[in-house]
Amino acid sequence: MKHFLLTATLACCVLASAGASAQDRDVIAGIPVNYDESKTGDWQATLPDLLTLQNGKPVTTAKQWYRQRRPEVLRIVEENQYGRWPARKPEVSYEIDEDLGLGGTAVRKQVTLRFGNDADSPRADVLIYLPKDANAPVPLLLNLSFSPNNLTVADPGVKPGRRWDAKAGSYVEAEAAPGRMRFGLDDTIRKYLREGYGFATVCYTDFEPDVNHAAKYGVRSLWFKDGQDEPAGDDEWGAISAWAWGVSNIIDYFEKDPDIDASRIALTGCSRLGKTTIWAGARDQRIAVVIPSCSGEGGAALSRRNYGETVAHLTEGTRFPYQFSRNYAGWADKVEQMPMDAHFVIALIAPRPLLLSTGNSDNWSDPKGEFLAAVQAGKVYELLGEDGLGTDVMPPAETPIFNTLGYVMHDGGHGVLPQDWDYYLEFMKLYL
Repeated sequence: MKHFLLTATLACCVLASAGASAQDRDVIAGIPVNYDESKTGDWQATLPDLLTLQNGKPVTTAKQWYRQRRPEVLRIVEENQYGRWPARKPEVSYEIDEDLGLGGTAVRKQVTLRFGNDADSPRADVLIYLPKDANAPVPLLLNLSFSPNNLTVADPGVKPGRRWDAKAGSYVEAEAAPGRMRFGLDDTIRKYLREGYGFATVCYTDFEPDVNHAAKYGVRSLWFKDGQDEPAGDDEWGAISAWAWGVSNIIDYFEKDPDIDASRIALTGCSRLGKTTIWAGARDQRIAVVIPSCSGEGGAALSRRNYGETVAHLTEGTRFPYQFSRNYAGWADKVEQMPMDAHFVIALIAPRPLLLSTGNSDNWSDPKGEFLAAVQAGKVYELLGEDGLGTDVMPPAETPIFNTLGYVMHDGGHGVLPQDWDYYLEFMKLYL
């Protein structure tokens, strides 16, 4: 068992989100919330076994996992939670603007992905920074952001991004107005560049707005028939799958860029983007390192463990049912009967490096539930010759487990703190 301890930065930068605002309330959307460990239920009694095939036969070899069980697990999670991806990809074009950025200290690429040929086809703007003095293709961290690129980095050359205007029902230009929230990553990006890593960021809503009934405005609409506004089948993809599918298309671009080592890509995102990160990593095995932050319910936290947010909270009609397949809501009042749980999606990452990032006061997202799910998924890592967590004892805050299947819990709540970026970098140094 390998434990690595890094010194935490005292300053903090907590993500403003629905998760943060929901902390420790007794009722959410009319549904009670449990924060009592004695009332979490006997979640182990009905937990599906990762190493048992649906026909009841045990999985004892890596060959069985890859050829039989992994496809089963992927299909189960896909149909019952996130929804099926389309079998084909549309035509995608790239518009590339390359210059120096961050005051001339880095190579800056601004890449627009356009899906389809129509003027109003969906598009996504990816901002990429690479070390200026690199003499070979570089590994890179792709960050899924809640903010458009020009509100993420204070770099005058960054093009204005877009935000979704719910009242107008359309995208509008995102202006860097005084006093607006800004997820400033300038110092973080510079640190990664100094260590020889590239850093890319994209606003997730470029692929589809994060509101109900918005599929017709995003990438899912590329497969709609005339007059169709919503996915037709109960097992079709929700918004999280659409955002994750967008990530896969960015990886396609990375494979075409000679300055990027596409075999050494790490992915991170927080909250609903943590869910997106883990699902993208499960679906696209080209992602070499997966780092979901505070992904919670619907991500890496066990659903059968009744603590904090539940499937019922997630899929309640006024909240986030659109982020998942319609089948997922059907399990809200019978989670003990689900054919999967969070350990399934974690295991789909194996044997690739995965770092679960949580916060010790993020009760809504259940950091302990994420740890326990990782303990279960560790059986698959070990079957494939890699280290699981190596312990079933949850570590204290700021004491990372940097095994191939890793876990770190910052001292704080729902969001990414400054020290988390240091943890991510250290993990990448070990495995990229």
